[in-house]
Amino acid sequence: MSIRKWYLIHKWSSLVCTAFLLMLCLTGLPLIFHEEIEHLSGVVEAPIMAENTPNASMDAVADAARKQRPQEVIRFMFWEQDEHPNVTLVSMAKSMDASPDDSNIVLVDSRTAKVLDAPPPDRGFMYVMLKLHIDMFAGLPGMLFLGFMGLLFAVAIISGIVLYHPFMRRLDFGTVRREKQARLKWLDIHNLLGVATLVWALVVGITGTINTLSQIVIMVWQGDQMADMIAPYKGLPPPVKLGSLQGSIDTAKKAVPDMHVSFVAFPGSMFSSPHHYTVFLKGNTPVTSRLLRPALIDAQTAQLTDTREMPWYVKTLLLSQPLHFGDYGGLPLKVIWTLLDLITIVVLGSGLYLWLKRHQHVEQRIQHLQQAHAETL
Repeated sequence: MSIRKWYLIHKWSSLVCTAFLLMLCLTGLPLIFHEEIEHLSGVVEAPIMAENTPNASMDAVADAARKQRPQEVIRFMFWEQDEHPNVTLVSMAKSMDASPDDSNIVLVDSRTAKVLDAPPPDRGFMYVMLKLHIDMFAGLPGMLFLGFMGLLFAVAIISGIVLYHPFMRRLDFGTVRREKQARLKWLDIHNLLGVATLVWALVVGITGTINTLSQIVIMVWQGDQMADMIAPYKGLPPPVKLGSLQGSIDTAKKAVPDMHVSFVAFPGSMFSSPHHYTVFLKGNTPVTSRLLRPALIDAQTAQLTDTREMPWYVKTLLLSQPLHFGDYGGLPLKVIWTLLDLITIVVLGSGLYLWLKRHQHVEQRIQHLQQAHAETL
């Protein structure tokens, strides 16, 4: 392929995605530090108690949440021991099939089964940043659109790499021609920063695109592995009365003893069936702690129905999420992600500046030629 064709690919793929990529970079900055911002905003935490204080029965925790919001049902229970130790986050809604945006959270002390807080749904700054970053308040179409922008960003990066070599043949690597006009200086800066961050930008762009497919991946998993796991219950009426939640969690722990519980999906919720508590467990290493293994527990008998490793496409999604936000290596990695994000903003902004300047230059030349032509008449 000729250099001119690569130039056109780089030009138009960049122009189409630049505005949206700038928005994603800007909204992504506070999301990198969402844990720290949550703590600074005054999120209620569990009181300090003796380290070996045992947990209460999760049935008691569930009852406490139901008393707090008696008109709602429990859909999920989460545990984030690193971020919120000894706190059970109970996700509730008016119905099992309500929109995720209509959920309410009740925070319960895992050891005493006492409600710590029942905050109203967060619709503040972080919520707006998250929604803009994920789907621009447009649901699945917005997610898929941003995924397409991520693919265009990857195309722009690859085409930029192809163009960089012939461009730099007569210049030393890292040269910035400050003595020349401003447009040439910014062209050199744009190329240098783009090459310096290309690996990170590709990783973040591709993982971001993968993340936009999360709803589709979940639907595929539900129709594939999940459907196979719950096949013996097909056609059976939903249970009238549920058995012990704590018993179901204990069964899952015995079935997968080398992992610990991450969250529980209640019967009838998105990640479960009407007949099961689906207990999702995760490992203890930096990699396995990002992967989930479902254990389906009969909601009436607390007996194990099935447990399997997630298929490859779900594992890909689960591993791409922390890599995208840089939240698997602590604060130092978050700082690095922030610096690279800021550099990418400069690359995108300088690219837009270069196009506008070139466009203005072409218009000026046209006007000059028209004026010269008019003078000759």
